[in-house]
Amino acid sequence: MSQRIEYQTVAPAALRAVYGLEQYVRGTSLEHSLIELVKLRASYMNGCAYCVDMHTKDARVAGETEQRLYSIPIWREAPWFSPRERAALAWTESVTALHRDGVPDALYEEARAHFTEVELVELTMAVIAINSWNRLAVTFRADVGSYEPPAAASRAATRDERPAHLLPDAGAEAVHGA
Repeated sequence: MSQRIEYQTVAPAALRAVYGLEQYVRGTSLEHSLIELVKLRASYMNGCAYCVDMHTKDARVAGETEQRLYSIPIWREAPWFSPRERAALAWTESVTALHRDGVPDALYEEARAHFTEVELVELTMAVIAINSWNRLAVTFRADVGSYEPPAAASRAATRDERPAHLLPDAGAEAVHGA
């Protein structure tokens, strides 16, 4: 499939708005590894190949294991996720699929057992952010497979192999951050 619209080019102000939310999420107290799991789970649910590709690459660079990455879609059956991670993954599913049952009280109580009030708001904002990125990437058919983690993009930039809008210092237009 070819990209429909280069949304980062035709509507940079819209991209900056979503990127502002992403910057907030990156600055939260939540563990980076947890945020990557959340991004992957929502991206799988939303069928966002671009974001699944991006976040598996980012998670690998950050040291995540292949076993855990492959288990995101079946996390309930996989024993290697902590109770906190399980609560975050369940929360991600519920917030992503609000149309099903909303967020049940039992899930809220489980999440509160592992997250402070502030962390739960931060977690919810992380879910909202990735759902926004998923909707942009799926709707406009982002170029799947083109993403390189920042370290790899920096190496490629020295060889002038990356498009300018994907270089690390290109600002909000560089990488959607999803």
